[in-house]
Amino acid sequence: QTRYQHPLWWIDTVRAAFPDQWGQILEAGNTHPPMCLRVNRQRADPQAQCTRLATEGLAARRIGPVGLLLDTPVPVDRLPGFDEGAVSVQDAGAQQAVDYLDVRPGQRVLDACAAPGGKTAHILETADVVLTALDIDATRCARIEQNLERLGLAADVKTADCRALSSWWDGRAFDRVLADVPCSASGIARRHPDIKWIRRAADIPAFAARQVQILDALWPVLAPGGKLLYVTCSVFPQENDAVIEAFLAGVPNVRRLGLPANAPAQCLPDATHDGFFYALLEKPL
Repeated sequence: QTRYQHPLWWIDTVRAAFPDQWGQILEAGNTHPPMCLRVNRQRADPQAQCTRLATEGLAARRIGPVGLLLDTPVPVDRLPGFDEGAVSVQDAGAQQAVDYLDVRPGQRVLDACAAPGGKTAHILETADVVLTALDIDATRCARIEQNLERLGLAADVKTADCRALSSWWDGRAFDRVLADVPCSASGIARRHPDIKWIRRAADIPAFAARQVQILDALWPVLAPGGKLLYVTCSVFPQENDAVIEAFLAGVPNVRRLGLPANAPAQCLPDATHDGFFYALLEKPL
């Protein structure tokens, strides 16, 4: 615990899951997090925005289709283009969600656990879709709407528990569903250092049970041939592969798809991005 500045149960869990990488994962949890921007292509060009940052004395490099990784984090009020909706702050690992979800113009899309709205906005920046964004907390829903307003985007934002279908669903199926589920946040612990000491080992099975509930509830709203992307910001396999395996065992004919470019399901935290898990599921026709 003294060496790695994590609770012993956390160390043991990571070490068991990643016997060759556990040390680096824990060390990453004690570093200063990187700051990455997402360029809104409806309002700016990524390369032009990179040049614009340089003229303001902010060195950055391209990462991914619309990402700009800053050499040094700065307050958002120093970011040229932020107020006008040209850029948003979003981790490079989180930006992968839209590429994996494969949204197309005209589709009906559900972001089931949407706050604070980063992935919601990224979807709308990428394709002209009809999007419903849910969150269980009204204050967090207001934050989604504020972010969308700054970016010049619009979605149907509803305060609702995605598991309670009767409270929000009109019966029309969605072509794409993003389930960025509540989790331990073990993949982003460096952004919230107190999490390491607030969390308890007993919290992980509770998160996993809720995650399975969310998958079970959302599967009926997905159209045949549609895709659901399951996302956590966790490195604990109990919330990741174990949840997906439990879901696949209980629901017939679900197909788990490979991620684009053979990307790994588990994205581990490093100097350029946080830790995320992705699983892409397809409903048969």
